Amino acid sequence: ERVDTPWRTVFKMNNNVRPEWRALYKPPLTKRAGDLQWRILHGIIMFLAAMCFVYFAKAFQGGYMKSSITQIERRFDIPSSLIGFIDGSFEIGNLLVIAFVSYFGAKLHRPRLIGAGCLIMAMGSFITAAPHFFQGLYKYETTVSHISASNGTESILPCLTNGSLSCMCSCAFVFVECEKAASSSLWLYVFLGNMLRGIGETPVMPLGLSYLDDFSRAENTALYMALIQTVGIMGPMFGYMLGSFCAKLYVDIGAVDLDTITINHKDSRWVGAWWLGFLLTGGVMLLAGIPFWFLPKSLHKQGETETEKKSNVVEGEQDCFIPDNNKHSNAPDKPGPVSMAALAKDFLPSLKKLFSNAVYMILIITATVQVNGFVGLVTFQPKYMEQTYGQSASRAIFLIGVSNLPAVALGIVTGGFIMKKFKLKILETSKFCITASLLGFSALLVQYFLQCDNSEVAGLTVSYQGAPEVSYQQYTLISQCNMACSCSLKHWDPICASNGLTYASPCLAGCQTSTGRGKEMVFQNCTCIGDSPFPYANMSAVLGQCPRKSDCDYMFKFYMAVAVIGSFFPACAATPSYIILLRSINPELKSLALGVHILLIRTLGAIPPAIYFGALIDRTCLKWGTKQCGGRGACRIYDSIAFRLVNLQWHFQNHFFIFVVGFQEVQV
Repeated sequence: ERVDTPWRTVFKMNNNVRPEWRALYKPPLTKRAGDLQWRILHGIIMFLAAMCFVYFAKAFQGGYMKSSITQIERRFDIPSSLIGFIDGSFEIGNLLVIAFVSYFGAKLHRPRLIGAGCLIMAMGSFITAAPHFFQGLYKYETTVSHISASNGTESILPCLTNGSLSCMCSCAFVFVECEKAASSSLWLYVFLGNMLRGIGETPVMPLGLSYLDDFSRAENTALYMALIQTVGIMGPMFGYMLGSFCAKLYVDIGAVDLDTITINHKDSRWVGAWWLGFLLTGGVMLLAGIPFWFLPKSLHKQGETETEKKSNVVEGEQDCFIPDNNKHSNAPDKPGPVSMAALAKDFLPSLKKLFSNAVYMILIITATVQVNGFVGLVTFQPKYMEQTYGQSASRAIFLIGVSNLPAVALGIVTGGFIMKKFKLKILETSKFCITASLLGFSALLVQYFLQCDNSEVAGLTVSYQGAPEVSYQQYTLISQCNMACSCSLKHWDPICASNGLTYASPCLAGCQTSTGRGKEMVFQNCTCIGDSPFPYANMSAVLGQCPRKSDCDYMFKFYMAVAVIGSFFPACAATPSYIILLRSINPELKSLALGVHILLIRTLGAIPPAIYFGALIDRTCLKWGTKQCGGRGACRIYDSIAFRLVNLQWHFQNHFFIFVVGFQEVQV
């Protein structure tokens, strides 16, 4: 019998009757936390949503970094090999900590480690953008800005017979406000920021995917991973679109009068507002890390009842890796807390056990070679489209974001759906991955035949008389029509003549006068125009390179269609390859296996290709720019035919090796 209380006395309640409000009352959410369905909802689903967001944020950062490669290269006047080294600093950061984070992190609070990684990635983005605020205004190389008339009507231009005057024009560019080594080495901040991004990204994949696999149904793992990677692929799409937008904005927007700028976003000297996107992506990453600070260390196993949970000794990877030797434990069948010394003692034997798995090692080799070709392609694809098909950097970046990347997302979803629909076994999954890779290579092979001729530049790709003649030597820029002009051969200030030829500078075109100012400047009395066999309306020229022929735009549409197909098929093998990896190793080694997998792929497959593929591209450069303080800067124009051959040879070797190794995998 209930004891009377002041409330029951006041309201004259019968002690033997249950009040109606008691039947309608439900405990607060905190008291319902033990309910099975409620825990599942706030377990796997919440963690899955947080993983999708962080995958989007880190891919958003990575996509924007890839889209800004060309802008950073031009801003710091560095070659492609060095920009490849900077791009590889992300993998270097992973290399430093991935093995230890994957191994020791699996025994700690995995969600909070992921949250800490998000904070580090955000800091890396902010540090990457820092050089913009330390540098002065961007000064692109030009031969006309120092000698144009102040009234903007008519002025004498570089073709001068007096060599001292010509030297005054070219030397002024080199020595006026010359910034010393402090400015030229600011690319180190970009290197450091990208490395921090790599360090922060380390716990996301191995700890996140192993956490998800520990507490979800086995048949749902492939679908969950496909969902995470699909949402993640949206990140590069937005990253590339943001990169396209920032590439159209001038780097010093708001600090200079844009009417005085003589170049546009199609010029190879143009530098967009690359720093702006890093500030935005850093803010998004900060938001993505917040949910992980409030997630639990472990979750209820999806599909498991309370009785099954109590009867199971092993609840997840965090409890089963090291056996418990605690003699004072009241529950000897359940492992207790594991010391760091015990973890370190078992590290080398675990590595030995992992590397003795033949299937795992074949997967490592295959993925390394595949990533090797993929990194080289993605890093320099905007430059390839710009140099081969005459596209602007912003348009090339935008097209990659809205066409190639959605095809990759569709391929990832398709691969996960096929795995779940047909319940493929390991051998069948391996055959599926090999087939997808071969189809992707076939599409890449077709791209070789979708080519355009070199841009017609007098003295570089054609002679001054119009004959096709590729030259890597500077002396071919001199001809009878400009020999008396005392022109500088180092600078790149292209103009488009009325005969359809591009000349490296107004001086090398033999131009005598000009009218207008800024982008509207027109050069007149250009003697070299008359020497060419091409028809011309007059002896004038305008700033910038001449556009490509109309058939090149037609060929570019076919290239994009084939590139989309070539992006779809290899992406179909992304999810199945991860399933093969997870199912071919012992459950207690999942985090370590994923960590070592990422470590070796990024060490051997992601860091080297960006560097030596960039070095191979540098060998196809026809005209190098000049730094403000002298010396070789970024490349201004490439031999597109040689560029295409390098691209084809590179990927042919990689795909052939993938086929050979994949065949061995099927045999095993």
